[in-house]
Amino acid sequence: MKKHTPIDQLFNDQKARISKLQHIVEQAMREEKPILSNLTHPPLEAISRGQRLADRVAGSGGSWSFILLFVIVLTAWILFNSFAPARDGFDPYPFILMDLVLSFIAAPQAPVIMMSQNRQEEKERKRSENDYLIHLKAELEVRSLHRKMDLLLQDDIKILFDVQEKRIKLPADIDTKLARPSEP
Repeated sequence: MKKHTPIDQLFNDQKARISKLQHIVEQAMREEKPILSNLTHPPLEAISRGQRLADRVAGSGGSWSFILLFVIVLTAWILFNSFAPARDGFDPYPFILMDLVLSFIAAPQAPVIMMSQNRQEEKERKRSENDYLIHLKAELEVRSLHRKMDLLLQDDIKILFDVQEKRIKLPADIDTKLARPSEP
């Protein structure tokens, strides 16, 4: 049976320490895998035609270009019907037809914009979930680093105590070897 020297013991301790660190890293990687896969490959969003239409209506209906175009069209409508001869005007002064057109545009536009806002809110919720996952991942990394540092400190303290113990025993070992008569 081979007797382990102090240097062999130090190498074995170092090997065990590296093995523990590898185990901690592997465990941290297993814990983080779902987070990483969710962040790097988000699930594809299935958007229906109605949702796409709602996004387009909200995008155009809530823009300054739409508002300016609408003001220009309404101003032209009012001016034409106010100053055109009675036989050429198609919507005389109380502009009832214009009210009907405005109501026809506003009635479906409001719910469609609300649908688009709900979708945007859902996207924002998913972003906040991803932010949460990123923070969770960072916390796991910090915890893993703390465990590694604790392990390193424990091993270093153990090694220091072992070295100190050997240094304390060394003079006594030398004294016993010197006191023992040498064999011929």
